[in-house]
Amino acid sequence: MAGPSRGSSAPARNLFPPQELLDDLCSRFVLNVPKEDLESFERILFLLEQAHWFYEDNSVEQNPSLKSLSFKEFTSLMFNSCSTLRPYIAHIDDIYKDFTYYKFRVPVSGAIILDESYERCLLVKGWKAGASWSFPRGKRSKDEEDHTCAVREVLEETGFDVSKLLKMDDYIEVVIGQQRVRLYIITGVKDDTAFAPLTKKEISEISWHRIDDLQPAGDDAISRGVNGLKLYMVAPFLTALKAWIAAHHPTLVQKLDSSVRGTSESKAKNSLGGAVLSENSLVGMGSEPRNDDTGPGKSFRNFRFDVASILQSVEHVFSAI
Repeated sequence: MAGPSRGSSAPARNLFPPQELLDDLCSRFVLNVPKEDLESFERILFLLEQAHWFYEDNSVEQNPSLKSLSFKEFTSLMFNSCSTLRPYIAHIDDIYKDFTYYKFRVPVSGAIILDESYERCLLVKGWKAGASWSFPRGKRSKDEEDHTCAVREVLEETGFDVSKLLKMDDYIEVVIGQQRVRLYIITGVKDDTAFAPLTKKEISEISWHRIDDLQPAGDDAISRGVNGLKLYMVAPFLTALKAWIAAHHPTLVQKLDSSVRGTSESKAKNSLGGAVLSENSLVGMGSEPRNDDTGPGKSFRNFRFDVASILQSVEHVFSAI
């Protein structure tokens, strides 16, 4: 086989994007947007973040000779190339620093997806080498509701639509640093459900994990489970999640309800001379947790007697004497 001709060379690699590509990205993501989106550098950098994702997911993938850029590198290129942004290039370092600080204060929303046993939850792993596992979640867009953000982020990261399973009142919310994170609890998802991210180069793996294997010694945002799994924004939710499961798991609630009913019927026998209250004589506890459900006796906060049925039973006992 003949070798390459003299003067030929391999295709160039790791080239910076040409000016025409940067102009197209500037026009697509910066210039043709509502005027209010250009009134703050925070909004402008969110737009550039979308442009960066487009560049990495489409331009680089279609032309492997292009250099993959960090967001900071990409931002600097766009400020130099886009006429609207060029007057502020001297302040790019401060703008980027302020944006990074601001970004970590934007509220985050997502979901804790439980399987049918309530013993496992779904975690996603980031794309980059050494990435952590976390619950599917992401930052809220401008004027977006928490639950809408949760549905959108879960769909993007797992390909699974939780909109019909999400209950507005079933969520756990914590503040990590200066960032509010709300995760809605989604139950009863079959363990053989097929998951696949809709976005490119964001999620590398999706899998079920036993909740008991995730519990670290503390509740730091960055942690490792007992199985050594590297976790991010998981530990702060586990204690509250286990409490929620204990209060809502169908089997556990049924056992608790049977225990309460048996104790109440036993007391009724002793006080009413052998009469047994019917099942309809007691109103079961609600499964929804209350904000003041803390301290001893919290399981009986919502318990109450059906007075009419009790009086009827008492009259029956005395009429038989």
